[in-house]
Amino acid sequence: MTETKPEITKNKKALNAAIIPVTPFQQNCMLIWDDETKEGAIVDPGGEVGKILEAINETGMQPQKIVLTHGHIDHAGGADHLRDELKVKIEGPHLADKFLLDGLEEQGREYGLEARNVSPDTWLEEGQKLEIAGKQFEILHCPGHSPGSLVYIDHGQKFIIMGDVLFQGSIGRTDFPYGDHDALINAIKTKLLTLDDGYGFICGHGPGSTIGMERVTNPFIK
Repeated sequence: MTETKPEITKNKKALNAAIIPVTPFQQNCMLIWDDETKEGAIVDPGGEVGKILEAINETGMQPQKIVLTHGHIDHAGGADHLRDELKVKIEGPHLADKFLLDGLEEQGREYGLEARNVSPDTWLEEGQKLEIAGKQFEILHCPGHSPGSLVYIDHGQKFIIMGDVLFQGSIGRTDFPYGDHDALINAIKTKLLTLDDGYGFICGHGPGSTIGMERVTNPFIK
């Protein structure tokens, strides 16, 4: 696999973000940190833990926690290993994804990936706040792709950690036995499209987008 250097977005008034595509699924593991304190979080470490650790060293960020958007292997498969390496806690996702996190090792065998089951230190739910480097993120429960999928929103910076709920031009898969297309569309329309067009997001795979762009171009929600 070709080595990919983390793509870093820097803004002294906002949090910095670096994307590290990991595993054959090319999942967007994300580092988020404050430029001054260097404190931050690792979001959705799906695997290739060595690659993630190299990116942490390269950016100079200091992880304070691991955050999960949902329980699929490409988002959570490396979380337990990283927790051991870095001595930090895991926060999220929603308790409804416990059955997925309890089955990560089995998922790994099916896909030929190394993974450990994960028991988060803290389950998260809508109505709570997620703190990353001094910033407060609103938590929205957006089921459908998985029962416990969460979206995290920094309203001050109009920045969203989207997971696999909404993509540029697409939405999360719902063809799993536990998937729910109607629930996903409802969550997107009632919780995300109520935000103004200027909110930007990084999603679980591929390029990010804005709420405004998806509102007018995404064929699944137009």
